[in-house]
Amino acid sequence: MLSTAPIIYGMIFLGVVVLVNGVYLVAFGKSISLSNKVNRRLEMLEKGEHREDVLAKLRKEMDQHMEGKSLPIYSLLAEQANKAAIAFTPQQLMMIMAAATVFAFLGLTVGTTTSVAVRIVVAAFMGIGGVYMWVSQKANKRMKMIEEQLPDAVELMVRSLRVGHPFSSAISIVSKEIKDPLATEFGIISDEAAYGRDLGEALKHMAERLDMQDMRFLAVAVAIQQQAGGNLAEILEGLAKVIRARFRLFRRVKAITAEAQWSGKFLSMFPVGALLFIQIAKPDYYDDVLDHPWFIPACLVVGVMLALNMIVMRWLVNIKV
Repeated sequence: MLSTAPIIYGMIFLGVVVLVNGVYLVAFGKSISLSNKVNRRLEMLEKGEHREDVLAKLRKEMDQHMEGKSLPIYSLLAEQANKAAIAFTPQQLMMIMAAATVFAFLGLTVGTTTSVAVRIVVAAFMGIGGVYMWVSQKANKRMKMIEEQLPDAVELMVRSLRVGHPFSSAISIVSKEIKDPLATEFGIISDEAAYGRDLGEALKHMAERLDMQDMRFLAVAVAIQQQAGGNLAEILEGLAKVIRARFRLFRRVKAITAEAQWSGKFLSMFPVGALLFIQIAKPDYYDDVLDHPWFIPACLVVGVMLALNMIVMRWLVNIKV
């Protein structure tokens, strides 16, 4: 049983992640996908929904996760769910975590002979960890796309301002001409401005919600121009150049540190892979030491050291740009 348990655990955990993603796609369909050619806000408007209702729905989706941060356990993924703009409510995500935990527990019951207490603990870890991994993956993907789209969006605003459009119209043009996820974000700002909200405040709120430095630069630039005046087109043109330069530098740093990152991952995962290979090739390899009192503590120490190795390597190569 020792030889197959790690494989079973891995398959169950993978099943949890796939299950969560499947439920999300079934609930919201392809319209929620970041790769959608038509941005989600425009698609909702084309279906006949009122602009005010679309704004209210999108704002609720984007703000609900931070409002649910006080909920037990949910606080672990509230910030990531907010960045990912997960359409599930906090209560629905907690229900999914519970369902994923039950799914993992049933899988462990069928596939392993571990005690009930161990199955409950491992199932809870898989249910919560699987949902957190899925949310984090979507958040990272979404934030990377926004970072790549922002320079083009700022340059489009510059061109709009230079042909005579007001800044509110420039924001509206960006929301229609670029793709999601940034299109929907700017669409919300455009709708809020149409209903009377200050553009500087709306941009600042978006920057704080996304926790994105370049977006803060944009919000500050607009706020300063509103108070002190000046040529906003020139300000934004300089900002676009700065964002592109930071983005290029970030990519260069990422390329330089890629070897160190993969070295850390390899050094951490190689012992695990070697263990799996040994258990498959020679299942009785550890039989003579399984009953030794130091065997389980030694395994825990090795696991902690591997985790620390990945954390330290991540700190070393996480260079701020």
